[in-house]
Amino acid sequence: MAHLRSRRRLALAVPVVLSLTASLGFLPGAASAAPLTASAATSADGPNLAYVVNTKTDHGTIESVKRAIAAADGTVVIAYEKIGVIVVHSANPDFGKQIRAVRGVQSAGATRTTPLTPAGTTDEGAAQVLSAAQAAKVSQSATTGEEPLEADQWDLRAIGADKAAKINPGSKNVTVAVIDVGVDDTHPDIAPNFSASQSANCVGGKPDTSYGAWRPVDADHYHGTHVAGEIAAARNGIGVAGVAPGVKVAGITVAEPDSTQLFFPESVVCAFVFAADHGVEITNNSYYVDPWLYNCLDDPDQRAIVDAVNRAQLYAQKKGTLNVAAAGNSNDDLDSDALTDASSPDDSTPVTRTVDPHKCFDVPTQLPGVVTVSSTGVKGAKSYFSSYGDGVIDVAAPGGDKYQIPDTPSMNGRILSTMPNNQYGFLQGTSMATPHVAGVAALLKSKYPSATPAQLQALLKAEADNPGCPTDPYDGNGDGVVDATCVGGKRVNGFYGSGIVNALRAVK
Repeated sequence: MAHLRSRRRLALAVPVVLSLTASLGFLPGAASAAPLTASAATSADGPNLAYVVNTKTDHGTIESVKRAIAAADGTVVIAYEKIGVIVVHSANPDFGKQIRAVRGVQSAGATRTTPLTPAGTTDEGAAQVLSAAQAAKVSQSATTGEEPLEADQWDLRAIGADKAAKINPGSKNVTVAVIDVGVDDTHPDIAPNFSASQSANCVGGKPDTSYGAWRPVDADHYHGTHVAGEIAAARNGIGVAGVAPGVKVAGITVAEPDSTQLFFPESVVCAFVFAADHGVEITNNSYYVDPWLYNCLDDPDQRAIVDAVNRAQLYAQKKGTLNVAAAGNSNDDLDSDALTDASSPDDSTPVTRTVDPHKCFDVPTQLPGVVTVSSTGVKGAKSYFSSYGDGVIDVAAPGGDKYQIPDTPSMNGRILSTMPNNQYGFLQGTSMATPHVAGVAALLKSKYPSATPAQLQALLKAEADNPGCPTDPYDGNGDGVVDATCVGGKRVNGFYGSGIVNALRAVK
């Protein structure tokens, strides 16, 4: 799968396909100059870039800023007036600088470093797909009451989801939106629970709700379909089961349709607003926003990205949506003093930089109110790839680990779920851990329909089981080198947050 970088879509591919600052309520406005006049604009002779312009939310200010955008050779794609975010295209190389000087503009910046039609590919590997023979072998080992491939779903048993389904599989009144590369709603395990009315394609920042717009463009865009199956694959006697097989699942596509599969900020802003406005209770975010792994507030472009996405996700929270996000696959300590980022910007030529994760934010997972999820393997230990951090991780969940091998037919330690074109495959990553948490959150929302996002997050933490920090030095890949240090106690720590979520406890 293309471009599943550190979290994305925070899957470390090898699908096996079966053929069948404490608070980010910052970002004050610094601009106070009068609106631009046409004479202030320069000629549009640079690359055509996308921008987010973040303003005060009153209509007068927004209309004034729109006029300034036009004067600076910008074209408004869409204005999300409720949150004060305007998506703009401009070939004016000084557009960002000029628009930041406009009265009412609180932040503004380019959302990419290359022109609007990006080129290039980064590849983490292909999905590991089950062969027909492997599928048959797994299916034969299923017991009465199990789905045909459930014997290989060690992750369901690890969090009691198999037993929870017999008590409460989740309510059809609860929808989890998968913000991702697209969801194949024609898959027989997804179709029974799919909500087309809450699905869209947000690529470019403007929602397309035409029928099927949410579907992946090709089989290489499989990440969202895998995630959707983990959450809500139906217990229908076909294939696999989801953590919450009775809830609805929607797809909101934000990934570029080309091989890069990049998730640009304007698309993610659109997704959060769309989910909120269409009654989605929970969003699953198994990605980080491109092109920066960490967005630093001292850079005007990156600051604007943080501001725009944060406004959108806070809007969703205020409308009753809980946002759940992956911590990342870089094995980074998100509570450290400094990290090395050699992957950004990923839409052009990356440069190596040192960042302070307390001032440079992984978006959306480090935004306020978002549930940050780390990954565990079959032994219940932190996955070798999972990022972590005391005070950063909220909860953990099974995401797979090729070094922690279960006693199941496929013997690979990864997570089995749905793939496009009626197939099934294995992936590992915090991308896979996050939908387990989203699924448990959906079960909690089914049990407590009036629970707010903050209350749901508290419930997630309350029902979690915390193994505590390991007593021995952590060597995730077994090479004799200490790979990470766990800080914290039995109740809360940097590897597992408040603990590994428990679906059975959630429904009791």
